[in-house]
Amino acid sequence: MDRDTKTLFTGSMEFRVEDPELGISFPVLVQYPTETPAVPTAFGPYMMDVSSDADLSVGEFPLVVISHGNGGSHLLYRTISTHLSKNGYIVAMPEHYGNNRNNNELENTRANLINRPKHVSMTIDGILSSERFGKSVRADRIAVIGHSMGGYTALALAGGVPWTKEGERVETPTDSRLRAIVLMAPGAGWFLNSLRKVTIPILLFAAEHDPITPGWNSDIVLNGVPDRSQVLFRTASNAGHFSFLSPFPPALKNRNFPPSVDPDGFDREEFHRKLPAEILKFLDEKLT
Repeated sequence: MDRDTKTLFTGSMEFRVEDPELGISFPVLVQYPTETPAVPTAFGPYMMDVSSDADLSVGEFPLVVISHGNGGSHLLYRTISTHLSKNGYIVAMPEHYGNNRNNNELENTRANLINRPKHVSMTIDGILSSERFGKSVRADRIAVIGHSMGGYTALALAGGVPWTKEGERVETPTDSRLRAIVLMAPGAGWFLNSLRKVTIPILLFAAEHDPITPGWNSDIVLNGVPDRSQVLFRTASNAGHFSFLSPFPPALKNRNFPPSVDPDGFDREEFHRKLPAEILKFLDEKLT
């Protein structure tokens, strides 16, 4: 993708997506290119360099949706989202209803397997139909990034057919608008022998030391898609499952808080100086 000569920063705003069928709504944080200089801004305990509610830069931009992990937060991938947005992407980060840090009542339920991909598609709908972003999105240039259960979400949207542990098929929505997906330590165990319809390019990251989604999850993807050459596979050396989360502020780093902990000797800050750039390079290549 050709970069404009103007300097771009990260704009930020939040909206809510309504699911009338369930009678619920969920928040979506959107980051986007702006020419308004960013300033350090607090989002709960996290700081991001953004320009809140700034004007969107003039142009047309690809759209990326980031799907967080089980019991996680849409704020945990801010190193990736801010890097993409200041490099010409509109990035939407939904907080998955019933499977987030504040409300995890749908964990390990069939409803969660259905809602996650459904709500990502609804997020895309919301961006494309919005007065603020709709005319600036390249509707033919859409991708999803997913970590852990977010990886499940991306695979389901891309055409994967999930099955429960009891061997029951789960009917989930797919989204033909996706042109690429990025999987970080994905939860792929629902897709044994059921990824034959996943034909779009994939950037797949595995963590060397991951007891939550160990290496066989990546093998399911590599061996399950019809064209393995469509998968760019990377193993993050010495990384753990949570190493794909943006570094936590010092006050939240605690051995009793596993998402903040990495294997001994792993430098998460250094890793996140490289990871967003690799994701950007892949998306630039596949969304052009």
